[in-house]
Amino acid sequence: MADEPPLPRTRVVLGEAAARRGPADPARTDLTEGTPIGDALVKGLIRAQLALALRLSLVVAAGLGALPLLFAAAPAVGGLKVFGMNLPWLLLGVLAFPFLVLVGAAYVHWAERNEQDFTAVIRRPER
Repeated sequence: MADEPPLPRTRVVLGEAAARRGPADPARTDLTEGTPIGDALVKGLIRAQLALALRLSLVVAAGLGALPLLFAAAPAVGGLKVFGMNLPWLLLGVLAFPFLVLVGAAYVHWAERNEQDFTAVIRRPER
């Protein structure tokens, strides 16, 4: 018995788990294999995220960019004092940061909603 060569190793595969698993989801297969349908789904998500980012950047540009224009067009508004501070300092130096945080939080919320919608499309059963 000592002279016999050792048996070759065999690989054990969980065949039962693979057999229990249902058929592959066509949408996930499209995504992982890079088919034209999967590419269209991913491009749709990217387009939605880009459109959201552009809309919110326009909100920031309009909100913060309009203030210097307002102060230049109506110098009397720039001379107003609120809580002992000049209005331009209050708006641009203090209130701009909470505004930017709110816009950022809104972006995160809506971007996650876009991703959840994308995931719902992928997980939707075929009809």
